[in-house]
Amino acid sequence: MLTNPLFAIDFYKVDHRRQYPEGTTEIYSNFTPRFVKPCHSLLTDFDNKVVVFGIQKFIKEFLIEHFDAGFFNRKRTQVIHEYKILIEEALGIKDFDCWHLHKLHELGYLPIEIKALEEGTRVPIGVPILSVVNTQPDFFWLTNYLETIISASLWKPITCATIAFEFKRLLTRYANETGSDLSFVPYQAHDFSYRGMSGGEDARLCSAAHLTSFKGTDCVSAIELLNLYYSGRELGDIVGSSVPATEHSVMSAGGKIDEFNTIKRLITEIYPDGIVSIVCDTYDFWQVLTSYLPSLHNEINAREGKLIVRPDSGNPLDIICGDEIELEGSPARKGALQLLWETFGGRVNKEGYKELNPKIGLIYGDAITVERASLILETMKVQGFASSNIVFGVGSFTYQYITRDTFGFAMKATSAVINGERKAIFKEPKTQAGGTDKRSAKGLLKVDMDMETATYILHENVSKEIEQTGCLETVFKDGKWLNEVTLKTIRENLSLELELALS
Repeated sequence: MLTNPLFAIDFYKVDHRRQYPEGTTEIYSNFTPRFVKPCHSLLTDFDNKVVVFGIQKFIKEFLIEHFDAGFFNRKRTQVIHEYKILIEEALGIKDFDCWHLHKLHELGYLPIEIKALEEGTRVPIGVPILSVVNTQPDFFWLTNYLETIISASLWKPITCATIAFEFKRLLTRYANETGSDLSFVPYQAHDFSYRGMSGGEDARLCSAAHLTSFKGTDCVSAIELLNLYYSGRELGDIVGSSVPATEHSVMSAGGKIDEFNTIKRLITEIYPDGIVSIVCDTYDFWQVLTSYLPSLHNEINAREGKLIVRPDSGNPLDIICGDEIELEGSPARKGALQLLWETFGGRVNKEGYKELNPKIGLIYGDAITVERASLILETMKVQGFASSNIVFGVGSFTYQYITRDTFGFAMKATSAVINGERKAIFKEPKTQAGGTDKRSAKGLLKVDMDMETATYILHENVSKEIEQTGCLETVFKDGKWLNEVTLKTIRENLSLELELALS
């Protein structure tokens, strides 16, 4: 984290305060998803809505905690001097005027108001998620000074929470179609992304976004984040969970010759009960399924728990469901699900789909996207297997291979007060291309809920009185957080959104 929060900007923000017209006293901006670009974690029936998440964490941690510790509670001359020196050296400016920062420090808080939609709701493309405006005329420059950090802090958790919701929607649909237990769905997509993300903060924030729709993660710090900023401990339910699991170093430490004994020791001595996940492709995955596990059939059935088999290489669809180009009757032709069914059996549920023996299970966590999960689930369905026979490990291939332009996020000013007159301002580039829409809204904005469709809608260029109404509610004003939202509320909101999306 930066020592001085004033540095959380692009360089061009430094002098915008002098570039606005003389007499400017207010700048009003909004943060909005503007378009959708193709993404491997969005299905063709994506309904162009994104999940609101991450605002409360950003405001509490950065605008309050970090500004207090790194700016307001530090000695004014020292904190502004270090800013002044860096800016002068980097931009080649002599005697850079910092009077506006001295005034901000003397004030002792950020004089802005942020209004936002409630977290856990979904907003259509083109409708603002939040608005920002200065509350005192001398600090009109502050609204868009914060644009860079607002954008950098919010586009990723919103995008990841949206992708998690799409996984949940997909898994719920196939659970309904194949007669699977819906209570298993919250554990059916497990976050494996930590090591592939761009740093610890990125990992914990994106995993927290995953946990808005699911309850499984291997990112411990994501649970801490939700406890700190979203009252996770007060949930009365699981914030996030995982199971004991092996890695390849464990499975290979005894050498190939000892792999069978390693598996046996794990399930009979170290984990004689409970769930344990064992990676099984260290040497020959098909040998594990056709030789080792059948030899341990009695031990596995005798456990008070479940053995999760984890393949970790190859084409996921072929490994799980079988590869038709392989030899007839071969393990690779049958696939993991069929082999486990032949060894351990199971039951046929009320919808006529096969469910594996509850003593055995399967997880695959390499390069799983919503698109690929959909193909696997559909193939399982065609083969007569219920969707609950598989858990997907969702990793950085999904949560890292996205950008700010996945949903075209931008913060743009749409209204200004100059010499006492309010003006609607906007951008509308003629050169926009590539399926993007970079137009901004105009004037003050109001977001309403269309009760017939249960969808947010935008009204542009409204009066100040009308702007004060609607669904954008004040969450931060003059240094104080307002309208607390909890993880419990976020999950409840998303449960309602899921019902609507599936109806």
